[in-house]
Amino acid sequence: MSAWKAAGFSYLQYANICAKALRNSLKEDLRTVAAQRDRNGLKFAKWEKGQQKEQRFVATNSKTE
Repeated sequence: MSAWKAAGFSYLQYANICAKALRNSLKEDLRTVAAQRDRNGLKFAKWEKGQQKEQRFVATNSKTE
């Protein structure tokens, strides 16, 4: 059995913990670049008759550590 499964984590939770630990272990200049990749956003696109009409951001996550 996998260690993450035995600990009661899903694989996604395990991967997020590993990614956060890796980002925190980087030197300061590389940590800022990696922190930019940690941001998420949700984009909504309206489709009509198979064509995309408009796109807009519904939510952005601007975490700063």
